[in-house]
Amino acid sequence: MANDYIPEPQWYVVHTYSGYENKVKVNIDKSIKNLNLEDQILEVLVPMEEVEEVKNGVKKRVQRKLFPGYVILHMIMNEETWYVVRNTRGVTGFVGPESKPVPLTPEEIAPFGVHINEDGSPVEEEKKQIVIDLEVGDTVAVISGAWEGKEGVVRSINPAKGIVTIGIDIFGRETAVETSFLEIKRI
Repeated sequence: MANDYIPEPQWYVVHTYSGYENKVKVNIDKSIKNLNLEDQILEVLVPMEEVEEVKNGVKKRVQRKLFPGYVILHMIMNEETWYVVRNTRGVTGFVGPESKPVPLTPEEIAPFGVHINEDGSPVEEEKKQIVIDLEVGDTVAVISGAWEGKEGVVRSINPAKGIVTIGIDIFGRETAVETSFLEIKRI
C-alpha cells in the first residue's frame, strides 16, 4: 500500500458514524496537534449549509450538515496519516473502492463548498455583503414571515447576517423583533 501514496496534499473523504462528524473533526484535530502532523493533515472540514427552518410559525436560520456522515480532509496520504485518520474513533473508513483512499478532483470537491487552486490549495472566498437601502429610524412594513402585516421602525441593521431589528407595536408596547431583509420594505 505504501507505493500508492501521493506525496502532495490531496482532498479525501472519510465516512463516519451518523452524528459523529463534529466529534471526528475534533479528534482528528487533536491528533494532528499531539503528533505534530500540521504539515501533513492541513484541513479537516465538516461541510455545512445555512438553511431556513420554520418552527412554531417562526423562521430561523440554522446550520445543517451538507453531507451527513462524511468529513473532508486536505492531507498528504502516507502510512502515518492514513493510520491516524483511519483509527480515529467514529471513522468507518475512507471513501473509495475497498476503503482505499481516492483523492477528489476539483469538480468533486466543489459541492462541499471548497474551491481549489491549480496547486490543490483551497481558494479563499470573499464574504458576500448584502446591501440594503435602509437606515436606522426608517419606517418599514413587514411583507412576509411571522410579523407579516405589521409596521415598525428600524432600530438596527446587521448586513453580515442579513437581518434588521425593528420596533413593532405588540399589545400597546414597542417590542424589538428581528426579521430578514427580504421580509420588509420601506414605507
